[in-house]
Amino acid sequence: MENKNIIILGGYGNFGKRIAENLLYIPNVTIFISGRSLDKAAELCAQLKQRKSKVKVKPAQLDIQSPDFEQMLNCLQPFLVIHTGGPFQGQDYTVPQACINAGSHYIDLADDRRFVCDINQLNSAAEENNVLVVSGASSVPGLSSTIVDHYLPQFEKLKTIDFAISPGNKAERGEATIRAILSYTGHPFKVLRNKEWINVFGWGESRKRGFGGSIGSRWLANIDIPDLELFPNRYPSAETVHFQAGLEVSLLHHGMSLMSKFVQIKLIKNWAPLTKWIVKGSELLLPFGTDNGGMQVTLKGIGKNEKPLQIDWTLFAEDGVGPYIPIISTVILAKKLINDSIQETGAMACQGMYSLDEFDHYANQWGIFHTEESYEPKEIR
Repeated sequence: MENKNIIILGGYGNFGKRIAENLLYIPNVTIFISGRSLDKAAELCAQLKQRKSKVKVKPAQLDIQSPDFEQMLNCLQPFLVIHTGGPFQGQDYTVPQACINAGSHYIDLADDRRFVCDINQLNSAAEENNVLVVSGASSVPGLSSTIVDHYLPQFEKLKTIDFAISPGNKAERGEATIRAILSYTGHPFKVLRNKEWINVFGWGESRKRGFGGSIGSRWLANIDIPDLELFPNRYPSAETVHFQAGLEVSLLHHGMSLMSKFVQIKLIKNWAPLTKWIVKGSELLLPFGTDNGGMQVTLKGIGKNEKPLQIDWTLFAEDGVGPYIPIISTVILAKKLINDSIQETGAMACQGMYSLDEFDHYANQWGIFHTEESYEPKEIR
């Protein structure tokens, strides 16, 4: 069989290294761990080689900001490029376009609303070059859409999608992820509420939500994600699409809420330039909290029996395994492409591209589990 080159951009980062770990045992594959630092890439390659897999692992120096990025990428003759180099806020489509030009498939873990929602503008070019370009192959909208799709057949009319994510305080802090959140903290964005599009503010509307189990109750606040725009189109009966996330330690969470207020009253324009200092400050509180995180999806509407129906799906990630959740969508799609089990081409957001059973196959390996509860609610709004 022909050898396939897999390029992981940001390959030595929190997500990149976990993706590499999960692609180590696929026959006829060469994995390139790439990023701006060749030393860091080589260091991770040395660690991965100790696992004695049959896959070739090589370091590569690739800077997506460099004028010769596309030329350097072409030299590696990629079959698939996995882009983990966030934050995606403010990025253009230089990377996916370079992949299309190279005849390479492309997957990213983007969480930026515009980046993911507008990726379809590359659809014609991707189809012409017979490649698949997928954006948002992560917790959202990759996993979130898979969950909604799984339970959708139980509804005659799905009216409310209300979901939330809460990582444990001791989970690894990805600077790119925090920079992305800070970029819209205090800034307005549109959401669908009761059939109307309204403005809400990043890290506003704090509330407590009960996850149960080892997670308990956590504070949550508004976060801007692609799903807020994608889901009203994918699930046209939905009248409300609501998403929030939060921090386990109350002091950190309410500190973010205060930072949101400072932006709203124009004392601060943007917190993102202070990301490194904010991350260091948050690390002072690492001894507090737990390494248990989770995700909850609540669906409300009218069931097939014409009665109100509510389904609560809750994911639990204990003992520090939470950072594996965002990579599962990418790992599933990458393996499908490598095994030639995806024939689809074009550019699209990652929605409904795998089943919940496929997710569970990987989640179970790390002890990630979920529960579900279905019942007739008192009200469905």
